[in-house]
Amino acid sequence: MKKVIMLAMSVLLVGLLAACGTSEKDSGNGSGEKESDKKVLVMGTSADYPPFEYVDSAKGEEIIGFDVDLAKAIAEKLGYEIQVKDMDFNGLIPALETSQVDFVLAGMTPTDERKKNVDFSDVYYTASHMIVSEKDSGIESLEDLNGKTVGVQLASIQADKAEEIAETVDLTVENRNRIPELVQEILAGRFDAAIIEDTVAKGYFEKNEDLAGFTIEEDEQEAGSAIAFPKGSELTEEFNAELVKMKENGELEELIVKWFDNK
Repeated sequence: MKKVIMLAMSVLLVGLLAACGTSEKDSGNGSGEKESDKKVLVMGTSADYPPFEYVDSAKGEEIIGFDVDLAKAIAEKLGYEIQVKDMDFNGLIPALETSQVDFVLAGMTPTDERKKNVDFSDVYYTASHMIVSEKDSGIESLEDLNGKTVGVQLASIQADKAEEIAETVDLTVENRNRIPELVQEILAGRFDAAIIEDTVAKGYFEKNEDLAGFTIEEDEQEAGSAIAFPKGSELTEEFNAELVKMKENGELEELIVKWFDNK
């Protein structure tokens, strides 16, 4: 009798193990590929730059924006998943160099200086610099910045622009890590003005009627935003190929309309 019972228990145990094995194999995405098999790429960004990347606290804590949608669209075509990592803008290139992130999408301009340390895709969006100040500041031209304190985001292309302007206009340049800090400093009277990308600045104009600004006229040599990758990364060519396709088939324009042409 004991032998019969032991045999029955053995058969039952084998059946349970077989069922568990089947369950694990079927836990994929329905296409034969497990979710865990899909490679996750870490996207570095500075989520203080609406509409490129930001958090809409009224809707949740998720980082959203044009750059996030662009990254997800390209990654989906290439079979990757995206994990977005938020950090200060000045830490993005070091994060690429130390393999903390796989690529950077943060409205970053591919300057010659940055190209020494990282590789870039083609430019995917072009914008301009804007001088932002309070409406009653009397600042309506670059000459009006004489003797003024101007804020810029640390390590940004706007910081370079401020130094360039300072060669002909007597102004003091102050750095902050995040764009909202620049706006707050203006409203608090500690900065006379700030240099912010025009698309981003317009979003702040909508939220605060006390702000105004004007666009800086300049050449297009270093204008535009591109995706940054570690030197020699295979992702550069992969992402760039899909970016070209999105430009040709209209997908990129659809994203631009979604995030920028909504006025």
